[in-house]
Amino acid sequence: MKSTSALSLIAGAVALAAVTGFAALNEPSGGSTAEARTATRLPVERTSLLCPAPGLSDLSETAYTAFTPSGGSGGSATAGAAELLSSAKDDEASTDDKSDDKDKKDKDKKSKSEKDKADKPVVSLKEPGKPATGKASGADSPALIGTATGRLAPGWTAQQTTTIEAGDGRGLLGISCTVPDTDFWFPAASTAKSREDYVHLTNPDDTAAVADIELYGPDGSLKSDVGEGITVPAGSGVRVLISTLTSKAADDVTVHVTTRTGRVGAAVRAADDETGSDWLTASAEPAGTVVLPGIPADATSVRLVAFAPGDDDADLGIKLLGKTGAVTPAGHEELHVKSHMTAGMDLKDITRGEAGSLMLVPSEKGRATPVVAALRVVRGKGDKQEVAYIPATAPVGARATVADNRSKGSVLSLTAPGAAATVKVTASAGSGGGTPVSKTYKIAAGTTTAVTPPMPTGLKGTYALTVETRSGGPVHAARTLTETVNGIQMFTVQTMPDDRGTVEVPAARQDLSVLDD
Repeated sequence: MKSTSALSLIAGAVALAAVTGFAALNEPSGGSTAEARTATRLPVERTSLLCPAPGLSDLSETAYTAFTPSGGSGGSATAGAAELLSSAKDDEASTDDKSDDKDKKDKDKKSKSEKDKADKPVVSLKEPGKPATGKASGADSPALIGTATGRLAPGWTAQQTTTIEAGDGRGLLGISCTVPDTDFWFPAASTAKSREDYVHLTNPDDTAAVADIELYGPDGSLKSDVGEGITVPAGSGVRVLISTLTSKAADDVTVHVTTRTGRVGAAVRAADDETGSDWLTASAEPAGTVVLPGIPADATSVRLVAFAPGDDDADLGIKLLGKTGAVTPAGHEELHVKSHMTAGMDLKDITRGEAGSLMLVPSEKGRATPVVAALRVVRGKGDKQEVAYIPATAPVGARATVADNRSKGSVLSLTAPGAAATVKVTASAGSGGGTPVSKTYKIAAGTTTAVTPPMPTGLKGTYALTVETRSGGPVHAARTLTETVNGIQMFTVQTMPDDRGTVEVPAARQDLSVLDD
């Protein structure tokens, strides 16, 4: 007879694997290929998202939109819930007495007390397929901490969009709220005098997290002791002005955030005196070939920043994937990136009136050195310039979603860097009403297709766009959102990696004879 407790243990392991971030179960060592069982994919049952404190300006207005695509059961008998709640108010990170245990405990108690007093959720999603919205105003708006469970968990996404019409940091600042993690890379940050870049760290858990921030410039590591051991109180956030971590001013800086204990959400809020501000989100994991999708057709300046975190230098070929195919930009054929040094290249108006995406590939086959990368993109001229950032991103995979699309101003970029592909794009119901609409797009190999996305019939409010890969090779996607304010075309770009709505769960081994009573 098989052991009941053993069977329960296996069932528990499978349930655990259906929770985002806890999906790694391994075949016991010594098992042959013939014995291995085919893994299956199950919907996640719980997922977390973190939205950074939206801004430092009293003139800011922030819109939040949360959305879960239809069709994910979440494997739960209950409907579940999805809410974005206010964290404790963000503070400047202190670099004094970070190792003082009493100080850490006091901060934790204060953060927990403030969290307990939080008002009703800023956003509460009630059902899949229809966005929920919320708003915040002013510089004191805190970071948001969110959790989705049950049928609302698979593919849950949230968008934070802030408009600052004038003054320091003006712009349209957009970010897809991030999943907590322990390791982040941010190329294209800066410690130049014209820049004011903050790293925002948000801790979703009930115990303090401890983070380290490393900076790398064109000549290597920018040494600093004050970037080590930064305490992020439980249920709270801190922001760190990166220029205070080093005495060196550099136009191109790569920021590396890691945690010693706990996990955080991390993002960089980059502000420039002339071009305004936007969020810089983390680059995809280091890889030999990276794709940066969604450069607007009317970009007046594009700057590429890359970093090689390993021990080897990287020689990268630069490819622009446009409407009709891939080309090597004249005068910008290659980029050499030295190990542990940040390299930058001004690509100017590389798109020349045609939307495109950038792909970095190894210059020599068989010598793929992992890199991270990001683009700093400027539209407009003179006092009407506006900036956005595009990090290297993973493919759409099975499905990806971006929220807060409006009746005007949204452009969807779809890139097939390898083989041709077909995708299905679905515009959800509107937050205030409307009927979903879907459309299929074919993307030729090595091209970028930039389209005005479908819009729900009878749209009221905002809506979400979901991209699903139907056939062919990998597809990378990005959404550009534009809003004209005081004659300036303010814009922001959000990349669309796989939503991780499902997780791979190995099948349990059938032979449990060793567990016989």
